[in-house]
Amino acid sequence: MSTEFPVDVKTVTVRKAVVSDVDDIHTILQEYAASGLLLPRTKEDLAMRIGNFRICEKDGRFAGCAALRDYGDSLFEVRSLAVKKELAGCGIGSLMVSGILDMLKKEKCPCRVFALTYRAPFFCRLGFRIVEKELFPQKIWSDCSICPKAANCDETAVHMEIPAGV
Repeated sequence: MSTEFPVDVKTVTVRKAVVSDVDDIHTILQEYAASGLLLPRTKEDLAMRIGNFRICEKDGRFAGCAALRDYGDSLFEVRSLAVKKELAGCGIGSLMVSGILDMLKKEKCPCRVFALTYRAPFFCRLGFRIVEKELFPQKIWSDCSICPKAANCDETAVHMEIPAGV
């Protein structure tokens, strides 16, 4: 799988989030939530789950974020993926998801990783495949049950299996 990054990777860093990143994460997630693309998250929730987040910085400035939720039983979800709108399409989202997948390959495989998304082609370019949402009852029980779109979910489920020894 080869992925090209139009953004100059020398000016981009991805790192684990720290509590001082909560305001930036909250701001960008609220922007996407206002458009109906992500569920809103409170600052308190973000601070409590800050260890799940990765931050992307371009030229030392916040450019985006992504989170990885561990459901147990080697099942993980890529969630809260958001890139500053002016940087969309530059490869930052791909860089963050690829970094998460690399970490899972090194530390957690074999495992399964999924996302519910409006951008299925993006994930498919990274090796995910489209599947039925019902494959992830853990997600449905925890988040989907409180989502305003629960009865009429319009997101697509994507999934990847990462075998042992990758």
